[in-house]
Amino acid sequence: MSWLAYDWQPLWLTLRLAALTTVILLLLGIPLAYRLAFSHSRLKPLWETLVSMPLVLPPSVLGFYLLLAFSPQHAFGLWLEQWLHLKLVFSFAGLVLGSVIFSLPFMVHPVQSGLQNLPFALVEASRSLGKSDFFTLFHILLPNIKSALLTGAVLSFAHTIGEFGVVLMIGGNIPGLTRVASIAIYDEVESLNYAAAHFYAAVLFILSFAILLTVYLGKRKALNSVLS
Repeated sequence: MSWLAYDWQPLWLTLRLAALTTVILLLLGIPLAYRLAFSHSRLKPLWETLVSMPLVLPPSVLGFYLLLAFSPQHAFGLWLEQWLHLKLVFSFAGLVLGSVIFSLPFMVHPVQSGLQNLPFALVEASRSLGKSDFFTLFHILLPNIKSALLTGAVLSFAHTIGEFGVVLMIGGNIPGLTRVASIAIYDEVESLNYAAAHFYAAVLFILSFAILLTVYLGKRKALNSVLS
């Protein structure tokens, strides 16, 4: 059976989810990484722990609590639906929010590490010239950690592509709305349709391999440029 004959919608939905999640994480993760990198607050270990929790929590646990939080049967979910008209359970918006939370450490950790490896004298010099934190971050620090930014963006994108537990809990299996590729693979295996499962799995394997190869080639190129 030709690959063109299969349903590509779960794959396109997965790519859309991963791309949107990565963009949001860039907007949220970079300022958060900056604060964590240079903060001297006593609460810093607490914030770092909360950011890192998705790395150790089973996805089904995180997905379960997000499902409870977003459900209109509970106070927060009811408030979201009544006042903000947001329905996050079994919706694409819910998938995006869950993916942002689940992939947050994959963006924050590389960027935070990159910032911490820079000489703090850069920050002090910028502040002594009266520059704001915004200017310091985006005009002085970030141009010097392009490799860390690329790593964070690519890992966030790749991690979102492979999500299963969180998206299953929050989104279920609604074709065209929440049925991403990982859910489609599980669904096809349950139906003993191994050919379709192989199709989705092979595409994700090739895509993930290409993404990671891009990261490592980019790091090698950056290292060679520094050494030369």
